[in-house]
Amino acid sequence: MLKKMKKKRRQKALAIALASGVVISGLSFESVITENSASAQIHGITKNGYKNVEVQQVSTPQLVDEASIDSVVAEMTLQEKSFLVVGGNKGGLTDENGEIIGGQATKVPGAAGQTQAIPRLGIPAIVMADGPMGVRINATRTNDDKTYYATKFPSPTVLASTWDTKLVKEVGGATSDEMKAYGIDLLLAPGMNIQSYLLNGRNFEYFSEDPVVTGKMATAFVNAVEDNGVGTTIKHFAAFNQRTNNNGNMVVSQRALREIYLKGFEMTVKEADPWTIMDSYNQVNGTYATENKELLTDVLRKDFGFTGFAMTDWEFGARNIVKQVEAGTNLFMPGSAAQSQSIIDSVNNGSLDEAILDRNVKEILRIVVKTPTFKGAVASNNPDLEAGAKVARKAAADGMVLLQNKKSALPIQNNVSASLFGVPISEINTGGRGSALVNAQNQIGITKGLKNAGFTLNESLIEKYGEYVSDLRSQDAYKGTPGTFGSVGPKLPEMDISEDVLEAAKNTDVGIVVIGTAPGSYANDRAQEDFYLSESQQEMVENVSNAYRAKGKKVIAVLNVEGPIEVESWKDRVDGIVLAWQPGQELGNAVADVLTGKVNPSGKLPQTFPVDYSDLPYADRYPGSASGFPYEEDIYVGYRYNSTFNVKPSYEFGFGLSYTTFDYSKVRVTNNGNFKNKITVHATVKNTGDTTGREAVQVYVSAPDGKLEKPELELKTFAKTENLRPGKKENLKFELDAKDLASFNEDLSAWIVEKGSYEVRVGASSENIKDIATFKVDKDIIVEKVSDVLEPQVEFERLSKY
Repeated sequence: MLKKMKKKRRQKALAIALASGVVISGLSFESVITENSASAQIHGITKNGYKNVEVQQVSTPQLVDEASIDSVVAEMTLQEKSFLVVGGNKGGLTDENGEIIGGQATKVPGAAGQTQAIPRLGIPAIVMADGPMGVRINATRTNDDKTYYATKFPSPTVLASTWDTKLVKEVGGATSDEMKAYGIDLLLAPGMNIQSYLLNGRNFEYFSEDPVVTGKMATAFVNAVEDNGVGTTIKHFAAFNQRTNNNGNMVVSQRALREIYLKGFEMTVKEADPWTIMDSYNQVNGTYATENKELLTDVLRKDFGFTGFAMTDWEFGARNIVKQVEAGTNLFMPGSAAQSQSIIDSVNNGSLDEAILDRNVKEILRIVVKTPTFKGAVASNNPDLEAGAKVARKAAADGMVLLQNKKSALPIQNNVSASLFGVPISEINTGGRGSALVNAQNQIGITKGLKNAGFTLNESLIEKYGEYVSDLRSQDAYKGTPGTFGSVGPKLPEMDISEDVLEAAKNTDVGIVVIGTAPGSYANDRAQEDFYLSESQQEMVENVSNAYRAKGKKVIAVLNVEGPIEVESWKDRVDGIVLAWQPGQELGNAVADVLTGKVNPSGKLPQTFPVDYSDLPYADRYPGSASGFPYEEDIYVGYRYNSTFNVKPSYEFGFGLSYTTFDYSKVRVTNNGNFKNKITVHATVKNTGDTTGREAVQVYVSAPDGKLEKPELELKTFAKTENLRPGKKENLKFELDAKDLASFNEDLSAWIVEKGSYEVRVGASSENIKDIATFKVDKDIIVEKVSDVLEPQVEFERLSKY
């Protein structure tokens, strides 16, 4: 029983009671300190002090499901809210008593980060891990003899090269199994930025130069992962297409943003409902993405319908914390006590409305309650690596692209002898650095893969390459920088093979030249020089070609590269070219599968191979000025530029050969050629060759110019046939609706389908169109009006065909 007391004593008693989680009845004053008030029920308020005060213990609200979120947030202190929106990667933040909140950054060693935990409210810390090629965690742990391996899967570029959404789902499913095995709640992938700049140092994390390929592949991956009860983080939102200046201002038209740079994100948000999204470092039309309310609220939430939470990339530069919270950035990674304190100060001084902070906290908690950690899952730390390897090998082989095959030089028998040439036979590059450095149990180089397949290899030459590479890497000039985000070192010159190649051509049946690009540093764009073969690489190709062709023997080139390279100057010196990419741990086995015909190559290019760097529309101005990076090519990205402005590539978008041939027939559209909300496109594909194989069928549309000019053609959808035996055929059907056909009108801030005659072009690539069907649109159709936002703040020249 509490007696009547002075005001200060009453407040102190009240604070003690509230902190203890009690019920007080008979309270005398009309309002009370609200901190922790959800823990107490207060009855019997009078004007004359305490009367018959009763104290009863009650429980603190706990996070148990989505319905409990509002009561939990009402219970949270301002400090707890500020902790929850700041990542727990700095050893944990402390409360007013100096106690660490939740024991941050200790749950899964090597994981990229985790959120703060608030145990008293039942809020756990959820764990995030990179990345684009599988689960990246530490292979070893303190006082633990176990090694923690994960599968290094093919990168998004390789997955896009399969043109097979079913296979991408397999990779997503296998990745999510390993996430669950290691207690990972959120994968910080897939990357979805458009490969609009050829030498972007992070292009391997992304799918394609085309937004439809990007959207469909990301959707398949996200759905597969999240159907398995763990989450994804699509990134980097938005227009993060270079690494020269992370903080640069990307100046982009509203149309190019909507049609190119945001479209894949829109498709994935609407069709897969990803749990989280990661903001990009850069500015978009003058405002940092993390502070951009038009981008994160108007576009992402209102127009796209996103319901998850947005986090920063691992942000080490200065940003305005209030603008970020207000814009819709929910979570700040990797997190610091200073950020938390800044949020507290901003609420207390009135510059940040606590209701907005509450909104952001609730959006985080709606995802937390979905996670395995919240549901009490226990990590087995025992993933099925054998199953992962099988999926990785299948995806790697299916993502390889046969670029050249003169006189059916490929496939070759696995009982032949071969000599391998090129630094990559010793310096294995399975792909990616930084977030892609997955600790795989086995990373199979091309040498081992061919041995596994039964090839007899020139062992003395392999040994010589090993000694050569080891010696160079020990020299200061070729050493890399340490750390996950460091570099292997500069690209090595090729070994002088003049004393070896004639003997090799005499004693082995085939010469295999392996061409690699620079190992990469992750933090930078590739140098323009890396687009071209070095002088020593050119000499190597020429020497091998001359020696083997003099003996009437084949020369095969395998491209172990991150992205497109120049091929025109040397491709006639070899008989076959296999684009192997850097496809994960099964590189060597997958190369062997394709070279021997165990797998009939069915991959096709998701990115154009230009003849020369100077053919790119931005070649004379990239990377722009310190004040901004104007996207002057506008909507003419990749093949849209080549086809519209008649710039011949070495290998066009969608290109890829097979060991068999296919015939296309019966291409038509329904509705008697008149568009009424949607059309159905039909096509029949027949295997007319002698080998079982698959074909990636691409559907492009050529739209009429009205008020809006259009590219020559644009990919609208695609599908991959089943494995067709010789003589067998498959009937394919594609649905296109008004949104698929629409262009973005900036004046109306709307997606519209303009009237006129349209061509549906069905083919094997953007240039190899097999048949055309037409339909008409009788009048302009306004498909969807959206927020009129993200207008450039500066004038800049935009590429036009007129």
